[in-house]
Amino acid sequence: MGLAIEREEFSPEDHQRFARRLSECLEALRLVLRRPGFGEGPRTVGAELEMFLVDAAGFPLPVNQQVLGSTEDPRVTLEINRYNIECNLRPTALVGRPFTALRAEFEDAAAEVRRAAAAQGARVAVTGILPTLREADFGGAALTDKPRYRALSAALRRRKEAPFKVSISGEESLTLTWDDVTLEGANTSLQFHLRVAPAEFARMYNAAQLVTGPVLAVSTNSPLFLGRKLWDETRVALFRQALDDRGEPQGREFASHARVTFGHGWAREGLFELFAESVALHAPLLPVLGPQSPLESVARGQVPGLDELRLHHGTVWSWNRAIYDPQDGGHLRIEFRALPAGPSVVDMVANGALLLGLTLGLAGEMERLLPAMPFTHARGNFLRAAKQGMDAVMLWPTDKMPSPQPVPVVELVRQLLPVARKGLVEAGVEEAEADAMLALINARLEARITGASWQRRTLARLEAQMPRADALAAMLERYLQHAASGRPVHEWPLD
Repeated sequence: MGLAIEREEFSPEDHQRFARRLSECLEALRLVLRRPGFGEGPRTVGAELEMFLVDAAGFPLPVNQQVLGSTEDPRVTLEINRYNIECNLRPTALVGRPFTALRAEFEDAAAEVRRAAAAQGARVAVTGILPTLREADFGGAALTDKPRYRALSAALRRRKEAPFKVSISGEESLTLTWDDVTLEGANTSLQFHLRVAPAEFARMYNAAQLVTGPVLAVSTNSPLFLGRKLWDETRVALFRQALDDRGEPQGREFASHARVTFGHGWAREGLFELFAESVALHAPLLPVLGPQSPLESVARGQVPGLDELRLHHGTVWSWNRAIYDPQDGGHLRIEFRALPAGPSVVDMVANGALLLGLTLGLAGEMERLLPAMPFTHARGNFLRAAKQGMDAVMLWPTDKMPSPQPVPVVELVRQLLPVARKGLVEAGVEEAEADAMLALINARLEARITGASWQRRTLARLEAQMPRADALAAMLERYLQHAASGRPVHEWPLD
């Protein structure tokens, strides 16, 4: 988030000073983006992987701080609940064999986490939502014992002025109320980062928004929560509701905006408008000031940290997030946040290749495609993907009138594979590397198997033999064994 959070309570004066600093940060951002050559450089790709710590029976084990203390690997960090942990992978150049490099680092980082976890009697589970979670695994005792998490939970709860409400209807339904943000700890994701130049940011970001729906539909891995069969990617619904700080509506004209969002429209100019939107639409949660004056930094010719702006922007959870990073002379990234963790490392890397390849391959087509694709349909595609996975039907822009036209998502992604290949190869990825990654996606389409559908089918078979609670644990054990094999999910047995 850019600043260390050491406090949990803030005064009205803290909020006033922070609001002034946000205005200064926006002006500094505007100025630095105008500098000739700012943010130029080779494209790189990086990733963050969130994971669960579980005990021998497959239930959450709240020992993330102990696990962190058992490793000196700087890639490992804490997450919101005490059974969540994260690895931040080092960025690599997009040219050459980036996905081979990412796969090797995924495996190396996960091996280090498993080693450190084993020292605490824990195992590692990489999945969008842990199937064995119970209501007892949430609440104040589950929150990672750090001021930043306590402050965030308290700030959201104060703004909400009521318990958080979760209501999800899928194959089954779930309704509950909760008094803190620890339900968010049920969600673990795989987040890719792509460095982009300022001049290309708007079209690249719009391409990312357009392709997120179809890519998510063929990558789902979160069909279960608290023992219920819900959406194929239940994370999408749960994340939004678990962090929804909006109080009771006061009438249509006063409706506020959710902090977890797919966005409010196509980007028109670039990164600046997305940061300005975060400031305009959302009240600050953590008004912590850094030591640097952003405008003074710009006046001295430096690259400003914009710590307060980055902190605030980090408390607005866009599924595709604009990133300003002052490191390496300053640069911009797109953070792709929609994909779940798991099932296997090779699946995750292939998902990234498809997502990045389509973003790169369609960026140059945005001027032609966007008039034929109202933004509301991109948002609708995203929700249909989360609910229905490979069974979803997408609306897709076309030269045929009227546009967009409905297309079954498996057919759509099959049509888009050459576009993804072109995007990767033109960005410098070796042809054999691109072909190998996209061949895995094509095989998944042929088998019509995602992590979510494998979990559903396996659970159904096990439930014919045992109660659901036992079947969930047994299913997770099979999942962990197959994931450890390194094989892609479409090759996992269903018996």
